[in-house]
Amino acid sequence: MKKVLKFLSLLIIVFSLSACNQSKKELKQLNIGVLPDVDSIPLIIAQQQGYFEKAGIKVNIEHFKSAKDRDSAFQAGKIDGAVSDVLAAAFAKEGGFDIRITSMTNGSYKLLVNKNSGIKSINDLNGKSIAISKNTIIEYSCDMMLKEGGLSSDNVKKTVIPEIPVRLEMLQNGKIDSAVLPDPLATVAMKNGALLLNSTDKLNINPGVLLFSSSAIDSKKEEIKAFYSAYNMAVEYIQKQPVSSYIDVLIKEAGFPETVKDSIVLPKYTKAVLPKEKDVDEVIKWLKDKQLIKNEYKYSDLVDENLVR
Repeated sequence: MKKVLKFLSLLIIVFSLSACNQSKKELKQLNIGVLPDVDSIPLIIAQQQGYFEKAGIKVNIEHFKSAKDRDSAFQAGKIDGAVSDVLAAAFAKEGGFDIRITSMTNGSYKLLVNKNSGIKSINDLNGKSIAISKNTIIEYSCDMMLKEGGLSSDNVKKTVIPEIPVRLEMLQNGKIDSAVLPDPLATVAMKNGALLLNSTDKLNINPGVLLFSSSAIDSKKEEIKAFYSAYNMAVEYIQKQPVSSYIDVLIKEAGFPETVKDSIVLPKYTKAVLPKEKDVDEVIKWLKDKQLIKNEYKYSDLVDENLVR
């Protein structure tokens, strides 16, 4: 009788392990779009350190130089999710493409001026040109930073330069007066003499988020949960390790310029959490005020609260 019980116990263990392994094998690949900014660094680290594999998932990271290209790929179904912003979620919803915010990201956006422009304050930007990417987190951040300094978007000349590296180059070459850039490229510009006028850090606003299409959430829920498990492992790694130990990986994989080696300053990364309702509501108000969307979306219309806690 004891032998029979031992045999049955062994069978149960074998079948359980087999079921677990089969479950891992069945996880589908996730395709995630990123831009050259610090928001995307946890994904790069998760890939490089093997955390996705450890979580039982395969993730393909697609690199884009502009939000426009990223969003086009999203709507074409080429990626399941993206490091993005609340604006992109609202625009997609307005256009009938259902995507959901699943967590916030940690990023920083800075309003900078060329070192030879003579501009010393936001008030000096009156009538000057600012390089942005239109209808994105960059333009939203720009308007919020101008407002804090006493100007409106009507007081400046916005120059649309979608590609982030090109925006940096034009600022440094003096072809534009000022620009809004994400880190780490903003820090590169500052190292080369650009003057910082304002930042989203100073304003305590954070409209950066991770998005997934509703179809991906429906068909790849377990994959997304595994993705976040790896994401959190990457955040723990970043919190404990010096930047110098992985900066070469960031330069190679994220496309950061070599100059970030001596200048990069990372935000305080947090494990995956939902965005603040205030941050979402303020973006929707901005979009409505500019008549960029017709519907006034609520937090629950855009955010899926079931994938991170």
